Amino acid sequence: MNFIKYIFSKYFFKQLFKSIVLTLFFVLVLYFYLNITTNHNKYINVPDLKGITFIEAIKILEENNLSYVVLDSALYNPEYPKFSILEQLPLSNSQVKKNRKIYITLNPSNYGKVLVPNIIQTTQRSANSSLLASGLEIGEISYENNIGKDMVLEILFNGNNINFGDMVPKKSKIDLVLGNGLIEEK
Repeated sequence: MNFIKYIFSKYFFKQLFKSIVLTLFFVLVLYFYLNITTNHNKYINVPDLKGITFIEAIKILEENNLSYVVLDSALYNPEYPKFSILEQLPLSNSQVKKNRKIYITLNPSNYGKVLVPNIIQTTQRSANSSLLASGLEIGEISYENNIGKDMVLEILFNGNNINFGDMVPKKSKIDLVLGNGLIEEK
């Protein structure tokens, strides 16, 4: 019975009123604070950075109050200039807020290096497959007297002998010296 009396007392209603007013005050303060700090409904269009140089991209991003993060790129694209922007995230014309990070992928200065596969004493067909799978291209093919017809005897890069395991730039032309199937006459 005391509980019911308390609920209908003046003291309870005063406390209830004070708690409602205090809660509304905090909600309004929080509402205005968040509106100011989150830049509500204030957006910036992301500029198109694809294909421009890194220095130009930094200037454009700073003018638009945007920050950037450079993502490492191992995929060289010869269609774009060195150190130009290959990709960006978020994409151009997306709406973002001030100081948003724009993730950019740069075009490296050249192709990365790859290991030369072990193709000595393999057939030309097998060597071609291994070279192409490694990201290398087949250059000139020459023959010399050797009993192994179309067997790889030497690997050449820029006219110099190389061994398997050596590092060469990706997409390099690798020249092969093959056997012609004839025994050297003495």
